[in-house]
Amino acid sequence: MQRISFIINPIAGTRAKKNISDFILQELDKEKYVPEFRTSEYAGHAHELARQAAADGVDVVVAVGGDGTVNEVASALVNTESVFAVIPCGSGNGLARHQHIPINIKGAIRVINEGKVRHLDYGTMGDKPFFCTCGVGFDAFVSQKFAEGGKRGFMSYIEKTLREGVRYKSETYTIEYEDRVDRQQAFLIACANASQYGNNAYIAPEASMEDGLMDITIIKPFNTILAPQVIMQLFSKSLAGNPHVQMTQASSIRITRPTPGAVHVDGDPLMMGEVIDVKIHRHAFHMIVGKPTTNKLMIPLHTFADICMEILGRK
Repeated sequence: MQRISFIINPIAGTRAKKNISDFILQELDKEKYVPEFRTSEYAGHAHELARQAAADGVDVVVAVGGDGTVNEVASALVNTESVFAVIPCGSGNGLARHQHIPINIKGAIRVINEGKVRHLDYGTMGDKPFFCTCGVGFDAFVSQKFAEGGKRGFMSYIEKTLREGVRYKSETYTIEYEDRVDRQQAFLIACANASQYGNNAYIAPEASMEDGLMDITIIKPFNTILAPQVIMQLFSKSLAGNPHVQMTQASSIRITRPTPGAVHVDGDPLMMGEVIDVKIHRHAFHMIVGKPTTNKLMIPLHTFADICMEILGRK
């Protein structure tokens, strides 16, 4: 029998968590696991609870919440023997989607019952850990605006991206790789350990969490009339075909920009200085993962452009 601890964020994402522990108990394989439940009460509390669970020798620690809860719990389990798992209840659920974990509680518990474990990479931006993506430029700016807004969910993300994108001004960055230095103007620079931001928005479709490398996506300045096309390519895994997009890989980079400003770490906005070091740490944590499935575009292609133009045309 394995000890399993569920760390529940009662206010994460878009779903109510009432009676979720009862539902987990109903679906969990109790011949395999001995469960316990903890509730996070403030920012950083989930990290503390997970760190204590690992110190107590708990076999599996489960984040029940959104991307912020996932980051807090997973970062506490880095370089420990405890295995990380997730029941996604957020608005983006990037790590869960990348690792083929269903975005429904029953399906996620089924994955936990199956118990397939992989040894995965994570990254750091400065001293902040990330498991999916981090970045500077427009995606950090949107994360900041998204956090300031009250609405969550897929369409809120699309609307915020389109509205802010037409006004955003690109910056000039110096990027130091292991073997070269690049200087260029960029709309955004995304460093991806996993393939997507969340909501099946694939900023780095070929990214792997097991290769010791981050996939770096640089989107160069483009005419705002092309914004719906860029967003559509994000959701159809075809961003690499855009002439304004450059993709490469590295285990570590240094980004230098003219002034301090916003960054994002797994979608959470932060402020950092002019010089930012980003690094991948190979095979540093264990996670229960699902079976690969085919992800479908959340909005049919034939209606996507109409929706984008309707949002852009609102006053």
